[in-house]
Amino acid sequence: MPITTQLFDLTGHVALVTGGNSGIGLGMADGLAAHGATVAIWGTNPDKNAAAAAALRAHGGTVLDLVCDVGDQQAVIASMAETVSTLGRVDSCFVNAGVGGKAPSFVGMTDEEWHRVLRVNLDGAFYTAQEAVKQMVGQGEGGSVVFTTSGSAYFGQQKGQHYGGSKGAVISMMKGIAVEHARHGIRCNAILPGWIESDMTAGALSWDKFVDNVLPRVPMRRWGKPADFSALAVYLASGASGYHTGDVITIDGGYHSF
Repeated sequence: MPITTQLFDLTGHVALVTGGNSGIGLGMADGLAAHGATVAIWGTNPDKNAAAAAALRAHGGTVLDLVCDVGDQQAVIASMAETVSTLGRVDSCFVNAGVGGKAPSFVGMTDEEWHRVLRVNLDGAFYTAQEAVKQMVGQGEGGSVVFTTSGSAYFGQQKGQHYGGSKGAVISMMKGIAVEHARHGIRCNAILPGWIESDMTAGALSWDKFVDNVLPRVPMRRWGKPADFSALAVYLASGASGYHTGDVITIDGGYHSF
């Protein structure tokens, strides 16, 4: 086997991807499965879960799909237990599940809307990462935890202060995990996407005025695709990233640099 193939061979590796039934999560799961990983995907829509799992199984490996609302701590605990019971272990966890904001304005943002977003994007990220790290510490062989963040963590988002706040918080959480759990061989990083074609961005990317104003600001002159995250997921799951931790990796076609 060529050395480059060995470097990214995930045979025997178990990867968990939350929000893995579409968009960036499915793009990551597809790359992991294609490189030999056993993959678990968690999502709230059973039909989307089943369709995604069927597509991933085309790579020839084992795929587990579970319905899990990551904002419910007990559901996360139960889903992690079922994942480990079924697949034997968890070696990498991609904390990707999230929801977008729907506030009309900052002053018009209701308490219900604030907590709807924080419940999934921050509480859910905490519950998922905590259970994954517990499992990895117990296994005693290290691991990789990867959060999905957003440019709004650094630059803010009008009408989306709750969304940007949650994404800024996961960067801080990531860095704390990276420092505290390096002694356990656990790496922790975050991926910061630009404008990516997904269910969450479908409304904006199909709005002519938005496209006319924003696409010219993307130096690559295209929207990102879920497949753009496949290789990065493989790298972060594999031993190739064994000394890479505490980092925010931007995949945005140059958008945040222009």
